[in-house]
Amino acid sequence: MNSISMIRRCEDDDTPEIVAIINEAASVYRGVIPADCWHEPYMTLSHLRSEIASGVEFWGWEDRGALAGVMGLQQVRDVTLIRHAYVRSSHQSRGIGAALLGQLASSTTRPLLVGTWAAAHWAIRFYERHGFALVASETEKNQLLATYWNIPPRQRDTSVVLARLHDAGGSDRSNG
Repeated sequence: MNSISMIRRCEDDDTPEIVAIINEAASVYRGVIPADCWHEPYMTLSHLRSEIASGVEFWGWEDRGALAGVMGLQQVRDVTLIRHAYVRSSHQSRGIGAALLGQLASSTTRPLLVGTWAAAHWAIRFYERHGFALVASETEKNQLLATYWNIPPRQRDTSVVLARLHDAGGSDRSNG
């Protein structure tokens, strides 16, 4: 990070910019995820506000005074979820997602889970490169999605869950 870029907690007045980033970056899902799961816009402002009200705390990568990427953290029962991780397409492949994930992951000692679309192979690879592994069984995946996420059954059927196995120091966090 240089002096004109930083990670910061997002505030209420950032919500229009957060939803714009999510919708712009989520356009890669169009034609990839099942057509009945795609909607335009991908996320509405009211849905974003509902996510925030349910406990999703957004953090952003600010570059020259504007948000370039966002990622949410949500405490649910005994785990922490990574939610809504998106970087503007013009800022991708610069380490912004990795920096946000590292910052958020280091802020919790709880087991860390992330859900994404099964067809989003690029997202799965990103999380795997950063210490996450796909949950091995379909039964466990479905149980985790039903327990920790509030998503429609069709989305549950077309999603995967990844769990963080190690922290930055390499210790095992999977039993934790």
